[in-house]
Amino acid sequence: MPTTQKQKAEAFAKLHTAPGAFIIPNPWDAGTARMLTILGFPALATTSAGFAFSLGRRDGEGLVSREEVLQHARAIITATDLPVAADLENGFGDAPEAAAETIRLAAEAGLVGGSIEDATGNATQPIYPYTQAVERVAAAVEAARALPFRFTLTARAENFLHGKLDLDDTIRRLQAFAAAGANVVFAPGLSTLDVVKTVCAAVAPTPVNVLASNWSADLSLADMAAAGARRVSIGSGLSRIALTGFWNAAREMKDQGTFTFTRLSLPFAQVNDLMQGR
Repeated sequence: MPTTQKQKAEAFAKLHTAPGAFIIPNPWDAGTARMLTILGFPALATTSAGFAFSLGRRDGEGLVSREEVLQHARAIITATDLPVAADLENGFGDAPEAAAETIRLAAEAGLVGGSIEDATGNATQPIYPYTQAVERVAAAVEAARALPFRFTLTARAENFLHGKLDLDDTIRRLQAFAAAGANVVFAPGLSTLDVVKTVCAAVAPTPVNVLASNWSADLSLADMAAAGARRVSIGSGLSRIALTGFWNAAREMKDQGTFTFTRLSLPFAQVNDLMQGR
């Protein structure tokens, strides 16, 4: 088991060049990080949405500060021996320098990877112009390469999450991000295996992260790997399924005055044991 940040960074980077694909699940707090570690996943990544929801805030609107995100990352890093990467949103600023500074601070926090996206957080102009988006990724790459370890930088093209279903523009951006030095590229919101295949082929040999969601409910990790994906994340999916259970249980109590949901919960002793530590 790697122990130093440099060792974790090397282990994380190597996951992207191993045969097939791997799942990188997304805890939203220290407790869920511990549980995922015990299950044997090879690495973890934070979720901006899952964290925002835990604070009672909306995601993607700049309502969570960079320092809050980094403190959250530190809590997850402390809870696991696994390599941890972070959803760093747009780098918490429009300028390339902001993205670069966020990467430096992420490394200081103990992270071994992180993503920078081209979503602005501004509803009137949700996606950065192409040139600005590429410049921001290039600045983040430069900051990552200046670190004393192998920080895995993921560059995200967010068109599909914001209603811009332009595959050509998305591929153009991903190719430019890869050319700028991003270690992994990611276009969340792709919703068919054929589109995943197209994207993976277009940016090869750069590793592609694919977001699993309801579109992929009947697919397996092997299916994703066969399409060319090297990494599969779940984003806010685990957080939302937990909140779904909470909501349904609370509704049952309120609407029916019954407690049948208790039959489905993990026993207290089991959960308590899972929180013993790394």
